[in-house]
Amino acid sequence: KKGLGQLKRYNFEVIGNEVVEVLNHIGIVKSHFVGISLGTIIIRDLAERYPERVSAMVMAGAVMKLNLRGQVLMRLGVIFKSILPYLLLYRFFAFIIMPRKAHRNSRLLFINEAKKLYQNEFIKWFKLAAEVNPLLSFFRFKDSGISTLYIMGEEDHMFLPSIKKLVQNHKSAQLQVVANSGHVVNVDQPLEFNKRVVAYLAGIEY
Repeated sequence: KKGLGQLKRYNFEVIGNEVVEVLNHIGIVKSHFVGISLGTIIIRDLAERYPERVSAMVMAGAVMKLNLRGQVLMRLGVIFKSILPYLLLYRFFAFIIMPRKAHRNSRLLFINEAKKLYQNEFIKWFKLAAEVNPLLSFFRFKDSGISTLYIMGEEDHMFLPSIKKLVQNHKSAQLQVVANSGHVVNVDQPLEFNKRVVAYLAGIEY
């Protein structure tokens, strides 16, 4: 069987199935899931296809819609992804998503993690993100029915507005906005993030 690294193309269904295989292997029937940024899409896909495996979801820096700026950036990235060094592109996107001086640690974390990828792996992930709009549209429309906490930084200018709209229409969801934080809440405000997540999960009934 091919592992993720050997796949010609990533998609969220394949990645979610890998997560379920790990859960099966270690004997976990049902779990809370905590995801950051693109990880929130994987979790939401899991909740749609395997709702019996998900007790609750914590979606931090959730990506549920690409605004106009985000869509333009992704299209530019698709054009230049095979021409420019991937780290240059990654630095550019990290700065656009997390532009403030206070977001520096988050940007550095993104960039340092990206250094572990090769160009081909980056292109696979980039194409995955660039083609995700139809899936996100479905997720915004349909309430999963599973208890969900969206925890967003008040300075997450690209993604917070869409989450504010989403929680107004999803009865199972609630939103907490963390002050002095950008897209990567758990890095910008780690203690506050941990406190809120633990408190939320402690109140979930199995």
